[in-house]
This record gives sequence, C-alpha cells and structure tokens, in this order.
Amino acid sequence: MSTAGQVIRCKAAVAWEAGKPLSIEEVEVAPPQKQEVRIKILFTSLCHTDVYYWECKGYTPLFPRILGHEASGIVESVGEGVTDLQPGDHVLPIFTGECKKCRHCLSEETNNMCDLLRINCDRGVMLADGKTRFSINGKPIYHFVGTSTFSQYTVVHEGQVAKINPTAPLDKVCPISCGICTGFGATVNVAKPRKGQTVAIFGLGAVGLAAAEGARVCGASRIIAVDLNPRRFEEAKKFGITEFVNPKDYNKPVQEVIVEMTGGGVDRSVECTGSVQAMISAFECVHDVIRLSKPPLC
Repeated sequence: MSTAGQVIRCKAAVAWEAGKPLSIEEVEVAPPQKQEVRIKILFTSLCHTDVYYWECKGYTPLFPRILGHEASGIVESVGEGVTDLQPGDHVLPIFTGECKKCRHCLSEETNNMCDLLRINCDRGVMLADGKTRFSINGKPIYHFVGTSTFSQYTVVHEGQVAKINPTAPLDKVCPISCGICTGFGATVNVAKPRKGQTVAIFGLGAVGLAAAEGARVCGASRIIAVDLNPRRFEEAKKFGITEFVNPKDYNKPVQEVIVEMTGGGVDRSVECTGSVQAMISAFECVHDVIRLSKPPLC
C-alpha cells in the first residue's frame, strides 16, 4: 500500500541531549514538500562527525535531533517539482548538496560549495518552510546536515540525493556518501598525483584508506602512510600503501623522517585526521615548490 502523501510512523535514534545515549523512539515523518524526497533508509553507518556533534563540541547545541549522514536507501516518495528521482530509486543521501544552478555548482572546482545546500551543521530545519519533518507527539525533532539517517525514514532536499546503480549492494555502498568520497575525492580531484609520483597519507581510518586508494588509482609509485597504530598497516596494503611510518618510532618530527626517506619530500600529501599537528607535518613533508606570487615589497 502506498504511503505517499501520508505521515509515516517509524523508529529513529533520537539524541535528546548532548552526550546522552541515543534513545530509540517512534517518530512521525511528514511527507516531502516541494523539491524534497522521502527515503526509506536501509543501511547507515557511524561517522566520527556524528559523535562530534552528539558530544556538542564547538557548536551551538541543537536538540532533540536525529543524527546520521552516511547511508543508503530507496526513495519512498517525492515532493512537488522533483523530476530526476522517483519512488523505487536506489540512492545515497549526501550532506554536501548541489542546486545545480549557483556559481559554485556550475564550476568544476567549487561544486561542493553550493550557495543553497553547502554543509550547515547548525540548521535543523528544511529550507522549503523552515520546519522539521520529524516530530514526536507534536514536538519538532531537528535534522542534521540535511540528512538525518539514524531514522528508518528521512526527508531530504532533492539536491542532497545521489541516485546509484540498483545492482550496487546497499549494505556496502553507504560509506561512499561520506568517508569514502571524502578521501578518494580529495586525492583524485584535488591533490591529483601523477603516475610515478610519491604520496603521503596521514591517518589510516576510512578516509585515509580511501585517499590511499585514490593515489593508487592515479598511479602513484610510493604511497607512504603515517599512523600511530601499526596494526593498520597490513590492511592498508590492500589499498595501495607501500610504506608505513609511525611517528612514535622516531625522536624527530615525522615530516623530517619522510623528507629523508624520499630524498627531499613527497610530491603530494593528504591529511585525513583533522589534527593540527598532522596538518603541519603533511604540509612540511612535501618537497619545495615554485613560488607563483611575487614576494611582498619592503
């Protein structure tokens, strides 16, 4: 029986307060409005970003809320004006959407900075009417980065949905909507290592492994991993890592170690931990570059 146009009651993991355990609740999910899509979430994974905002570190508290942004599912119904998606489509919700009309979306270099749908962790409502689509006994439950995948059903803007091949296993592809595309895309689309070059990857979590795979696909001859956990190295070899450096094994900065082992530094480095110190090391382990700007006048 079709549920299009009706309120759906389903289970969701609700964060009522910062740092408090999520509570499985029955929520009401309203039908999609103009340019919105309601998705039946079949699989979702946990990203550290969810934990960060659940702990309420570094941002204004917004609770109660349904977190989650790495997921896969099937379109249940679509709102007015949605033409590229239809019920039954296999999709990934994505937190960096594209309106496909603004200057950023029309640029090949900045299409993850959409004026309308760029990531916004503080907005807990839908753009169409400034209201939530989730509620419990009439009480609004806020959205998270426009996706809120810790619910059996969610409503997202059509620009935050990626249609995928229906033969792709939904249980395997849900991390592609965040961690995998972040690391792989950063390497392939931004760092762009050329065949035979050397790449350093800082951090061997999901993002780092995806970054390593991107370097391998680009043809990098040496892919050097930097991580504090040596147990990650064996698994990382499957993604193209050729060498492993543990900063704890040395009495000097890891960037100096990498510069020495590469005879001057790597061609590209990709930092995947979020650590300020790792960012500094990643920058300083790259070999000298040509200055394209004039030095400041004295």
